[in-house]
Amino acid sequence: MDDAVRKITAEDINPRHNWGRALPAFGTMGVDFEERVDYRRLHNYRLARARMALEKSDLGALLVMDTNNIRYLTSTKIGEWERDKICRWALLTRSSPDPILWDFGSAAVHHRLYSPWLKPENCKAGLLGLRGTVSPSFGLMAKHAGEIASIIREAGVIDMAVGVDIIEPPMMFELQKAGLKIADGQQVMLEAREIKSADEIALLNRAASMVDGAYHLVYEQLKPGVRENDIVANVNQFLYSHGSDDVEAINAISGERCNPHPHNFTDRMLRPGDQAFFDILQSFMGYRTCYYRTFNVGRATPGQHDAYKKARNWLDKAIELIKPGVSTDKVASVWPKAEQFGFPDETSAFGLQFGHGIGCAIHERPIISRVISMDHPTEIKEGMVFALETYCPAADGYSAARIEEEVVVTDRGCRVITLFPAEELPIANRY
Repeated sequence: MDDAVRKITAEDINPRHNWGRALPAFGTMGVDFEERVDYRRLHNYRLARARMALEKSDLGALLVMDTNNIRYLTSTKIGEWERDKICRWALLTRSSPDPILWDFGSAAVHHRLYSPWLKPENCKAGLLGLRGTVSPSFGLMAKHAGEIASIIREAGVIDMAVGVDIIEPPMMFELQKAGLKIADGQQVMLEAREIKSADEIALLNRAASMVDGAYHLVYEQLKPGVRENDIVANVNQFLYSHGSDDVEAINAISGERCNPHPHNFTDRMLRPGDQAFFDILQSFMGYRTCYYRTFNVGRATPGQHDAYKKARNWLDKAIELIKPGVSTDKVASVWPKAEQFGFPDETSAFGLQFGHGIGCAIHERPIISRVISMDHPTEIKEGMVFALETYCPAADGYSAARIEEEVVVTDRGCRVITLFPAEELPIANRY
């Protein structure tokens, strides 16, 4: 491997963020009068982080088919429709400074023209199984497995395992037939992705600022006669018009649907006194949000206020603990046990008192939950970005409060980047 490549570190490419300044919430335009997100610096940082994680592991190469990992390694994206098709893949070996990308048809030609950070010869067209619709018996998987094995052999790491994130089973079988030992590569990629650069933090902050605006829209529109799906449609329009590249989901839950939490939306019509909560999951330049807010329509009962205060208190206790060196079990310990808020066990309550890393995916490291953190704590580190979310059912048996904040871990604590007001229960169109 070239010495110059080996010596590059993520820290060389991305200076430590200056926590003494406010986090930037840039617009979408490129400008000549101030530094905004440097996308080539972002690419170099992410590739360096992946190289470092690969070299630290026992793997000889990473073969990624997860769209989030492909974007992390190659800084390419061909549309949200690719997310569930396993139609692209990328390979990074220990001895190569650059990833090789196999793309969907003409996208490979496009990237040779418009993605100069990738070597043209490393932009290849490929076709596997499209989730089984192309039969393995047609031989395409065997062909590409042989091609991948040849590249790995030439890289001198054929005797080491290849880390794979997601894969169609017949493709894994063909790789094994080609002489490759397959291992878990997702853990290596998640290790690479857990510490965010200043550019990544700026993109996450920008994505959160878009949802700040979306929640102001929700606050204005929450009134009797409006349906959950009306809110979902209008928020989709708002986000796409402000630069979102993927509105993954908008959970809209109101009234009697609040408890237990169904994690979806319907055409239910809002009524006076409804408690309603929303989760907006969307992406700006690949960086995502997971951002809950609870409202009441017109008025609120004492029980609804009480549920909100409890959810807010549990959340604030967790935020107070966030700083480098704290372990995730300490954070999970301030949240109520499942039985204390109406669930039979922690698995049934999973995701309600919850923390999760956020970046190119909704769920990255760390995961914070009583289900896993009490027995398997992990360390919180400077530069992590994650969401903390709490849930509390109301005494009426069907209302509930759900609040979530995204935080950036600084050198001494954390910064909250989800800024739509949530200290007290917002009551929209009060009467």
